[in-house]
Amino acid sequence: MTPETAQQKIAELRAEVARHDERYHRQAQPEISDFDYDQLKRSLAELEARFPQFATGESPTGRVGDDRAEGFATYRHRLPMQSLDNTYSEAELREFHTRLGRVLERVELDYVVEPKIDGLAVSLTYEHGKLVRAVTRGNGVEGDDVTANIRTIKTLPDELKPVKDAPIPEVIEIRGEVYMTLAEFARINVDREEAGEPLYATPRNLAAGTLKLLDRAEVAARKLEIVLYGLGYCEPVGAVGETQSGFHALVRGWGLPTVEKTWTAPSIDEVWAAVQELDRMRRDFSYATDGAVVKLDPLKLQREAGGTSKAPRWAMAYKFAAERAETLLKGVTIQVGRTGVLTPVAELEPVQLAGTTVSRATLHNRDEIARKDIRIGDRVYVEKAGEIIPVVLGVNTAKRTPECVPYAFPANCPVCATPVVQLAGEVALRCPNYACPVQVRRRVQHFASKGCLDIDGLGVAMVDTLVDKSWVRGIADLYRLNRDDLLTLGKSVEKSTDNLLAAIEASKRAELWRVIHGLGITHVGATAAKDLAKHFGNLEALAAAKYENFIAGNKESVINGIGETMALAIIAHFQKPENAALARELSELGVNPVAPETAAPTGNRFAGKTYVLTGTLPSMTRDEAGAKIEAEGGKVSGSVSKKTSYVLAGAEAGSKLEKAQALGVTVIDEAEFLRMLAAE
Repeated sequence: MTPETAQQKIAELRAEVARHDERYHRQAQPEISDFDYDQLKRSLAELEARFPQFATGESPTGRVGDDRAEGFATYRHRLPMQSLDNTYSEAELREFHTRLGRVLERVELDYVVEPKIDGLAVSLTYEHGKLVRAVTRGNGVEGDDVTANIRTIKTLPDELKPVKDAPIPEVIEIRGEVYMTLAEFARINVDREEAGEPLYATPRNLAAGTLKLLDRAEVAARKLEIVLYGLGYCEPVGAVGETQSGFHALVRGWGLPTVEKTWTAPSIDEVWAAVQELDRMRRDFSYATDGAVVKLDPLKLQREAGGTSKAPRWAMAYKFAAERAETLLKGVTIQVGRTGVLTPVAELEPVQLAGTTVSRATLHNRDEIARKDIRIGDRVYVEKAGEIIPVVLGVNTAKRTPECVPYAFPANCPVCATPVVQLAGEVALRCPNYACPVQVRRRVQHFASKGCLDIDGLGVAMVDTLVDKSWVRGIADLYRLNRDDLLTLGKSVEKSTDNLLAAIEASKRAELWRVIHGLGITHVGATAAKDLAKHFGNLEALAAAKYENFIAGNKESVINGIGETMALAIIAHFQKPENAALARELSELGVNPVAPETAAPTGNRFAGKTYVLTGTLPSMTRDEAGAKIEAEGGKVSGSVSKKTSYVLAGAEAGSKLEKAQALGVTVIDEAEFLRMLAAE
């Protein structure tokens, strides 16, 4: 290869790696497998080593991938947060040991082997034992402040437990990984499948995307988890002992969630044995594990070994290659979801993969099919992304025959023949026909599902029958069903018919949040629906709500947990004539959902007083504090004004605190609030 050719190839590879970094780190929507990405980056590193005259500090091989996103404040790590060098090769893992021995001038080295959790790297700062900040890795120097979202993780304590003979450091950065359990990932995908929405590909992508949501209520609804295992900045330096294994024990003693198993290994042979044992065990873990992390155990030797700007020299990740298989692509079917999105699905010749038979795999969207040049009749490579959802990685073009022709994505909905559309800023194609039978089925199924109205007897088969017979053309038609029509569906159906009609009648008095959730408003899950029900009290008020009913003039949320993104989605939903009409129809048909009960005040300590809550309180949620205020006759408001009596402020209080101080409003903390509650 000539220098000129190498320079061009290096430029191409840097651009390609940068594009994949953007999709992986910022968008949480990678286009290629981890293995293919690693190989791409390795090719670039080898070329840069071979032609050092073209090396530059801006190359992606010499820096940490940047996960910073719009909408978050950034915070500088006290100690840079590096990435890890990785390998898929036992030989390279042994070379790592040999190289480290030369650097440290030692033959024998002690290691710790940890599971490598497939999640999003974060750094938590505890000051005097209290959690004050959570920051993503970002670019390694500074990351996004995600403290509010991290606090939704129920297994993460706000304060460290004391450990005997081990004083809590004044300041400590503890590094770890935010992830989603396989069970929670499956639950969310089941909900999406029922709604006819595209499935999330991997738990890692969903966890990363969730942590960067601006809507804290939706983050809480998705039940993220965290595992902590790494040491960042610490003051005083020796407060965590002398070894990595000892640090794990300390983290566990503090009450923090950490890796469920680690191995200590005094030789590289024992390291390799531990890696192999982990590979056998990992399929029983509750989370996706994509490798093993090998670290020097003595912290003193870690400091001596040092590192590059990107990664420490004292650690390496050994990554397990994802299982993949080659099979025949027999065809492509198009699924139409509740919102009209068209999702292509590969129909495959059945093949064994990761212990199961795979006959279908997602193709994501039209652009993905074109980018990978996937054709019916191709031999394709299939992988279980995150060992969960089968995906088509690419094509074995060496086996392509002349009969394999490019797939033509339908220009019309395969169900109702309506021309498809592509909304601005979206990759997906949609059927815009609100009356499309598949969309009607999906909407009705969602409305009647256990998580919404929970109408017994309205399963998938019954909904399909009702729509096929045109008895149900929308949700409101459920309340117009005719008993005589239903009795024609078979013999001896009187009891099931009466039970179904009784369940539909009972749903007219369902809890308001269930109706709101059942409407399928974008971004509004069960948790947000409960917040909306509590605030508005009835469906008519929600449907008529304006921007200022959700967001105050200072951009603060009027309703705890309902941010601007969700507010705009709710407003847009009811601005569509068909959705506004449905809200009116439901009311006319007698659907009168039950508003959340507001308990009558049991005291009058706060009568006539208006409180605004901000930040995170030490021992209670803001909802719990609000309930105590209302129980004592007080009022809770979402925005600060001159009429505000008190601002109850916790950790990470934002602009509400600043506005209170500017207006001279009295600011109290939780301790003072509890004293006021206890006062005679």
